[in-house]
Amino acid sequence: MSRKYFGTDGVRGLVGQFPITPEFAMKLGYAAGTIMAAEGTREVIVGKDTRISGYLLESAMEAGFIAAGVNVALTGPLPTPAIAYLAQTFRADAGVVISASHNPYHDNGIKFFSTFGTKLTDANELAIEAELDKPMGCAASDKLGKVRRINDAAGRYIEFCKSTFSKNGSLEGMHIVLDCAHGATYHIAPAVFRELGAEITVIGAEPNGLNINERCGATHLDDLVAKVLETDADLGIAFDGDGDRVMMVDKDGTVVDGDGILYIIARHWHHSGKMEGGVVGTLMANLGLELALKALDIPFARSKVGDRYVVEMLKEKQWMLGGENSGHILSLKHHSTGDGIIAALQVLNALQQMNETLCEARADLKMLPQVLVNVRFSGKTAPLEAESVKAAVAEVEQEMGEQGRVLLRKSGTEPLIRVMVEAQPHFDVAALAQRIADEVQRVDQAG
Repeated sequence: MSRKYFGTDGVRGLVGQFPITPEFAMKLGYAAGTIMAAEGTREVIVGKDTRISGYLLESAMEAGFIAAGVNVALTGPLPTPAIAYLAQTFRADAGVVISASHNPYHDNGIKFFSTFGTKLTDANELAIEAELDKPMGCAASDKLGKVRRINDAAGRYIEFCKSTFSKNGSLEGMHIVLDCAHGATYHIAPAVFRELGAEITVIGAEPNGLNINERCGATHLDDLVAKVLETDADLGIAFDGDGDRVMMVDKDGTVVDGDGILYIIARHWHHSGKMEGGVVGTLMANLGLELALKALDIPFARSKVGDRYVVEMLKEKQWMLGGENSGHILSLKHHSTGDGIIAALQVLNALQQMNETLCEARADLKMLPQVLVNVRFSGKTAPLEAESVKAAVAEVEQEMGEQGRVLLRKSGTEPLIRVMVEAQPHFDVAALAQRIADEVQRVDQAG
């Protein structure tokens, strides 16, 4: 059964357009709260990132939960993984994050965590959607929920992040540039790395509600690269708007993406005897990562795109490490969900113990040329089902043979068709990807 409202990471869209409206947010809070109250729910923790619409959606969600008879604990702006952590440590029945992650400020979204700090299952989301189709009611006055604020939420999460770093380790003597994307890590990440001893230079830490992810953070690394080179820093770390993604930059300006971060952590765990099983990547993971892990005798498996599917496969295989090349990194040894700060700390721990730079630590990872073209589409057509698009894909696949691969998928968070082509260096992957993207766009415009 397909979902009507939930995508790969909650409900997301343009603020003011359905479903990201105050009315829907209130009904969503009520629907989720009704199911939770029936199961004996005591409290839901609600956090948000720094985008201006967070105030609106937070209030609407709060009203919905209260009407359903569920208590609400507000944290204010915090990274998404912080809410997953607090849901567990406070023994709340659920956590809610109001965020559109790496999207621009005019988008927003709502995602849920269970009491165990994990994303909701498809069955959970379908149950909430079924409740959304019913009329909204209101609990009796003596059954209404109450609201409180968790004043020490930021401090608790900072200490949790620090606890995942090597017990006897220190970042003293290391100069790090942090790009907080004007997002939810702006007051968290600087404290974590400074308190662990690093000298830090911070950019992207002045949120005004409208500048989240604006030419900064994990999706726009130019300013971070420039600042690392300008300050002669040891490395740079960029988070996205809600802090569940991370990208890194070496002292010479070389970018290390999620595949590189996964490799560095896996290699260190392998050499230190701490590797448990293998690594889960996604269909988007570079073939070079798979080959580099194979050279270390580390098993590798691919899941569907989306960190929830990475977690599902990790649990199925009883492995501890996985992630996406976009920078969602999951270390189930340390947290139940993807956490940019914790992933960065695991890399720094590896560099210190192996006495290497970022580039040295990933030197044996030879990435195959890979191009991702995002095609915005109207949603009125289904270009992935068009025969001409299938023919264009087949033609490119035939040209590359076994020396490359093509992946087309619809984004779960934006109205985009993602066209990925990866192949050995002698192929012009950019031209091949653009050929398919042009056909996708032509079909959409014709529809």
